[in-house]
Amino acid sequence: MMKDDFIQLVSILFIIFDLEVTFSFPWAVSLNKIGLFEFWSMIVFLLILTIGFIYEWKKGALDWE
Repeated sequence: MMKDDFIQLVSILFIIFDLEVTFSFPWAVSLNKIGLFEFWSMIVFLLILTIGFIYEWKKGALDWE
């Protein structure tokens, strides 16, 4: 893997985790006040982020050589 590709994959990985923390913390704080729609919306959001994480994993962004 070329160095530029590695940097791009690590950048995407950072964005995935940054979005997860940014949206998950307020959701977790108000978890007892949200409805069923909001709960499943967040589950779908986390599923999309998980798919992005799996893509990064398959591309080798987590292999530190």
